[in-house]
Amino acid sequence: MIASAVRICAVLALLAGCTSTDEAPPTMGNAGANAAGGGGGISSSELQGQPEPGTQEDLEVSVGDRVLFEFDSSVLSPTATQTLDRQAAWLKQYPDVIVTVEGHADERGTREYNLALGDRRANAVKNYLGALQVSPDRVLTISYGEERPANPGHDEAAWAENRRAVTVVNTIN
Repeated sequence: MIASAVRICAVLALLAGCTSTDEAPPTMGNAGANAAGGGGGISSSELQGQPEPGTQEDLEVSVGDRVLFEFDSSVLSPTATQTLDRQAAWLKQYPDVIVTVEGHADERGTREYNLALGDRRANAVKNYLGALQVSPDRVLTISYGEERPANPGHDEAAWAENRRAVTVVNTIN
């Protein structure tokens, strides 16, 4: 999202610097390609403030990228399954997208226990998506245990945010 904002600012700066009235102003695609140092330029969805279809930002905005768990549990709640139902539909809409489900835990428990719990959470999501006809080949899993907290606090509110599984769109460069 920051990269998109930087590109838009660069395009606006380029357009503001155009003072010649003899030529037609550059198109947004050409200005975007110049600002980005070549490449595809700015997409129409970025110009409209919409995320690029099939991207991480699209997943986050359109359907949600994470589900939360209760303490010491890898059982999917009704709220979690609603989010995963939407993720499955989104994944079916973009059949070339491969995702990684990251399993996380709060800071309580040993490192080994939290890695195992994060793994169970990530696999609970993968299995649920599989039951909704998302190919298991498109869903990778990894556990970070307590190593990557969403909230660095040390209270129940922070721990509740950290007990999660996050679906991340894999990017190919």
